[in-house]
Amino acid sequence: MAKNDPYAALRIKEFNIFLLVRFALVFGWSMQFIVIEWQVYSLTKDPLYLGLVGLMEIIPAFSMALFAGHIVDQKEKRNLFALCIAAFSLISLGLFFLTWDRIVGDWETQTILIFIYILVFFGGFLRSFFGPTIFSLIALIVPKKIYPNAATWSSSTWKAATVSGALFAGFSIDWIGVHTTLCIVFALVTLALGVTFFIKKKPILNPNIGESVKESLKVGLRFVFSNKAILGALSLDMIAVLFGGAVALLSVFAQDILHVGSKGFGILNASVSIGSILTMFITTYLPVNKNAGKKLLISIFGFGICIIIFGFSELFWLSVLALFFSGVTDGVSMVIRQTILQIKTPDHMRGRVASVNSMFVGSSNELGAFESGIAAKILGPSVAVIFGGVMTLITVAGIGIKNKTLRELDLTVDIEEFEKEDV
Repeated sequence: MAKNDPYAALRIKEFNIFLLVRFALVFGWSMQFIVIEWQVYSLTKDPLYLGLVGLMEIIPAFSMALFAGHIVDQKEKRNLFALCIAAFSLISLGLFFLTWDRIVGDWETQTILIFIYILVFFGGFLRSFFGPTIFSLIALIVPKKIYPNAATWSSSTWKAATVSGALFAGFSIDWIGVHTTLCIVFALVTLALGVTFFIKKKPILNPNIGESVKESLKVGLRFVFSNKAILGALSLDMIAVLFGGAVALLSVFAQDILHVGSKGFGILNASVSIGSILTMFITTYLPVNKNAGKKLLISIFGFGICIIIFGFSELFWLSVLALFFSGVTDGVSMVIRQTILQIKTPDHMRGRVASVNSMFVGSSNELGAFESGIAAKILGPSVAVIFGGVMTLITVAGIGIKNKTLRELDLTVDIEEFEKEDV
């Protein structure tokens, strides 16, 4: 493979299969998230209930994350991935039944909400295993020297699935309704499960099989908190996602501020991911490894500015534009963060490090949704979004000043070392 080959990871057959599985899974997951948000707000007309969706997912996702990382490092990754997908298909099936008038037509709204929250809760439990499993599996499919390229393509696929899933869900709700849309979600997840078995089982690289949970978690946490590059990147993204989570309130903006309906709702959601995926594809040709720390800080600062503009906007086109560029900046930060994690993490600790990542960043999406719901209830949706953007800017400035290791991080040296090892 030629040096700086933008298609290096795509030349590996199993990685292409992995991308297909991830696309189908995330496409369905993205659709399901949009449908749940739309359905809950349609039933209640109260942004607080949207916040509760995030809370119900973050409680198990956060509390189980470290234990999930331990399990992932102890188990074979392909079968564990398949098990997670199978469990997720049952959640999708349950939501399909909860939107079927023949079943819930006579139910009270609060009863329907309770069952939705229960399934979301179990989805959060499941999510604590997905992140570490996927992160570990990538490293077992591709050689070390193309980790950055594989991370970029994996993130791009995730964003491509998110954008198309969000866009399709918005139109699908309008065309065929919530119930049939969830049937499509179930079919996609089932497809992902079948294709997963075309990936071969992978060796377990952890030399400490049978290690106690307590000792395993202690080692993992010690590694993360002693590595300033990883800790800085995770902290930066966590605060940005926590306070810059305008996406959680898009259903409120679509219905009550911009008045654009379900189609506009889908476009607003999709505009974020379109910006991200275009940026990620560009980074396959123009890697961001040199001066990665500075680029990470600049990108998240730009993200905060975009969120502030969105909060002020009452024009649909300006809101779409602001969200698009928030996606552009988020795409850069995501590629850099994933590359830092892949390069700086030892093989036998990938599950635990990825679980800490899910606690910092993944769970902050749901916690951010809860924070946004509470803030919107107290301050109003526009002020809540603006406040989040300002907090993001303050966070970037603080971490940029205090964390010199992250600020001066350059990943090209690490990649050159991997290339020497392969030679």
